[in-house]
Amino acid sequence: MNKLTMLSVGAVLSASVMSSAFADTITMWTMEEQPDRMARQEKMAADFNRKTGHTVNVVAVSEKDIATRATAAFAAGDLPDILNHTVQHLLPFAEAGILDTGAATDVVDDLGLNTFAAGPINMAKADGDIVSVPTDGWTQLVVYRKDLFKAAGLNPPKTFADIEAAIAALHNPPSMYGFVAATKIDETYMMQLIEHISLAAGYNPVNADGSINEDTTNLKTALSFYKTIADASPEGDLYWKQSREMYLGGKAAMIVWSPSLLDELGGLRDSAPVTINDDPTSKALAKDTGFVTVFAGPGNASGAAYADVRYLGITADANANVAGEFIKFALSSGYGDWLGMAPEGKFPVRMGNWGGDKSYEKLWASLDVGVDRKEPLANIYPKNVIDDIVAGLAVGDRWGVKDGQLATASKIVNARVMSQVIRKYIDGEVSLDDAAAEIVAKHKAL
Repeated sequence: MNKLTMLSVGAVLSASVMSSAFADTITMWTMEEQPDRMARQEKMAADFNRKTGHTVNVVAVSEKDIATRATAAFAAGDLPDILNHTVQHLLPFAEAGILDTGAATDVVDDLGLNTFAAGPINMAKADGDIVSVPTDGWTQLVVYRKDLFKAAGLNPPKTFADIEAAIAALHNPPSMYGFVAATKIDETYMMQLIEHISLAAGYNPVNADGSINEDTTNLKTALSFYKTIADASPEGDLYWKQSREMYLGGKAAMIVWSPSLLDELGGLRDSAPVTINDDPTSKALAKDTGFVTVFAGPGNASGAAYADVRYLGITADANANVAGEFIKFALSSGYGDWLGMAPEGKFPVRMGNWGGDKSYEKLWASLDVGVDRKEPLANIYPKNVIDDIVAGLAVGDRWGVKDGQLATASKIVNARVMSQVIRKYIDGEVSLDDAAAEIVAKHKAL
């Protein structure tokens, strides 16, 4: 072996030793615990390992257990390096000291703040930091029969008044219901619809100082509107199952649903078939369906979109540098794998690699959705529809977000006081004034 070859081999060995010496192992707790989603995340970890030498152990933790386990691990000084969590956990985790908010802010700055949708970023702001890095989300949709709306000369359902006009024109039970609203009080679906309508009405149950809002003006508007859509619905305890079945069967003019309906409208799921004709794989209903992400009531002329966002937080016990590198990887070259876990329910919150770039939105639209059959959303819906749906995340909101009172608002959501009282109001057991007063009193008692 000549001297040059020996030097070259030595250089390679030195580089290998250095790489090995600086290789670290980190742990990520993920709520994406389904086997196919775990496989995608493990692939991402393997790709990251090949790129950096660092190892990421991916550990599944159920969404319902994430808060309890994170709190216990923090007390024991045994947190994972990365914590996958929902918007409800943002401020509670940050205030408890579970999250390294400065490290998350650095990641967003490195990736470019202007590459993210504004809504998910605004939700994560506290005391000048972005407490956790948004990865994906969805906005609740007003799903409507645009063919029926067009035939009746109706405006798209972008306001309370538009929806009320459409109910008056299209409600013709039992062949067609104007709306299918949630009435089952123990289902999360009902509180999601209530919060969406309340935001649109301009009602927030929590004031900026954390006290309970006692002004019932906009609350009464929300309650009255909810009764209108409930009165245009079938009888019984209704939740997501009935609203989906009625719409896929061509018996509902409007529903409110998550984007998980997108693949089902395209006839890609046998357990939720399209039954408006004899072909359960038909795309006819998808073609005749319109979507509204932002709708407005009298107390909020600019309207509101209800958003659910997921985050990757860097914990207080983390190897912050490696955790940050993995999150940056997950939101760049690994983003297709992350979003590909469930594209219909994982809209990109990072649109591209620079301000104005939409390469990740285009990538998302090309990802296969569906269960029994798979197809890209771009094959089912035109580009303008996809753009409108994704754009809802930019203005997505939740109770308490703007005033930093998300933790208090989350307690109100979890208590489901409004579901219980609204059901009594719908059933005629209490008046509008009494329903509003009871909601305020019970919120204050929480």
